[in-house]
Amino acid sequence: MSDPIPFPVPSQANHEPEIGPTGRPMPEIPEPRVLTSHGPARVIAMCNQKGGVGKTTTTINLGAALAELGRKVLLVDFDPQGSLSVGLGLNPHEMELSVYNLLMDRETTFDEVVVESGVEGVDLLPSNIDLSAAEVQLVHEVAREQTLQRVLAPAIDQYDVILIDCQPSLGLLTVNALTASDGVIVPLECEYFALRGVALLKTTIDKVQERLNPRLEIDGVLGTMFDGRTLHSREVMERLVQAWGDKVFHTVIRRTVKFSDSTVAGEPITSYASSSAGAASYRLLAKEVLARVETGEPARG
Repeated sequence: MSDPIPFPVPSQANHEPEIGPTGRPMPEIPEPRVLTSHGPARVIAMCNQKGGVGKTTTTINLGAALAELGRKVLLVDFDPQGSLSVGLGLNPHEMELSVYNLLMDRETTFDEVVVESGVEGVDLLPSNIDLSAAEVQLVHEVAREQTLQRVLAPAIDQYDVILIDCQPSLGLLTVNALTASDGVIVPLECEYFALRGVALLKTTIDKVQERLNPRLEIDGVLGTMFDGRTLHSREVMERLVQAWGDKVFHTVIRRTVKFSDSTVAGEPITSYASSSAGAASYRLLAKEVLARVETGEPARG
């Protein structure tokens, strides 16, 4: 592979480059190319074994922002809590079929389970508490780690990006998600205790890469719930960049009540509060993700 070509830093005559919230110079993130057709999809797992770090919020809003950029997106709710499905307005008790049926019943097809999300350009494989049984049942399956990869195969050529919202654990469901994925995005709350578990997650990703999925790579680490007014948030961000370097997205997601409000409304923040700072952050993140996965290199300041 040739040496990475860094994204250009905006030049200002007689001025220092703008320092972004990660403490690095903020690069110019290019506009994504216009697509004339869809597929094959890049499959990305949204993964962190710690709960409450913004996995589901990021899956919904990144998916919606990618769709605004002309990408056809599939969201996979792979958490038995079904938060992704609820966050898009579905009632978990009224689902006839879910991703559980797709995993465990070979007679069930992808087209029978996938539903429209209510967001243009975004489809959903919904989930509910039934999925919790899959963790136990899959133990007895042949090639149990590849089950999700098998059932997603028909979707690869239909979509540009598939985002998998993982449960907050490193169990068999999460291993399935990592085995099915090309990349991983790690949402990480800008709080000290959130840093402690990331080494274990990195070990799990390395093992899956070594034993099950050689193509797996970390697409990026995303700082969430960032509050630049506090020394604590800034220090955690500094340590994050020290540990992960260019893997850390330049985009950060700041704390705002708008995210909770949009979840209650059952729609992404890009439509619920389109002009809000939160919506702008996810639109910028969508461009940065596409710049990384379509060029293969992280942005550098």
